[in-house]
Amino acid sequence: MKNLIVTADIHGSYSSWLTMKNLLKPTDGLAVAGDLFDTKYGNYTNIDFQPGSIKNELTSFKHHFYYVYGNCDTPSFFPGVDTKMEFTVFNKKILLYHGHRPHTCSEDIDIIIQGHTHIFSLEKKNGQIFMNPGSITQPRNGRYTYGLIDNTSANLIELKTGKKLITIKF
Repeated sequence: MKNLIVTADIHGSYSSWLTMKNLLKPTDGLAVAGDLFDTKYGNYTNIDFQPGSIKNELTSFKHHFYYVYGNCDTPSFFPGVDTKMEFTVFNKKILLYHGHRPHTCSEDIDIIIQGHTHIFSLEKKNGQIFMNPGSITQPRNGRYTYGLIDNTSANLIELKTGKKLITIKF
C-alpha cells in the first residue's frame, strides 16, 4: 500500500463515495471511521442518498478497506463489521472507531482515527497521533477534508484545493 486515504461521515452520499474512490490510486487503501451508509436516519427521498449503491460497489472493491460502524449505520445493512478495529499499516498500529462513544486505547497504538464530529483535526499527544478527517459530505466548519497517511506522515487535505492543511511527520 502506498497511501491510506482516511474519511468518515459519508452518510450514504453517492457523490461523496465517488469522490473518495476517485482519490484512490491502484496501490492505495481506504479507511472509513463510521457513518458510511447512514441507514438509520438517511433521507431516501434525496437522489444522492444511495447506501445500496455504495454497498454493491464494495463487493468488487479492489483496495484495502477498513471500516467501522458509526452511530448512523445500521449493522444489519452491512453485517460483519464492528464499532472499532485495530490494524497495522506502514509499521504503525492504528485504532479506527467512529467517536460517538468514549473509548480508551492501549499505549501501543500509534494513530487513533475517529470521525463523528464532521470537524477535521490532527494532533500528537503523548506520542500518539489523533486524526479526525472531518467530512467531505457535511463539514461542520465549512472545509471539506480527508486524511492521508503514508510511510512518513499523517496529513489532513483540503478536498477543493488538494492542499495539506496539517502534517505530522513520524
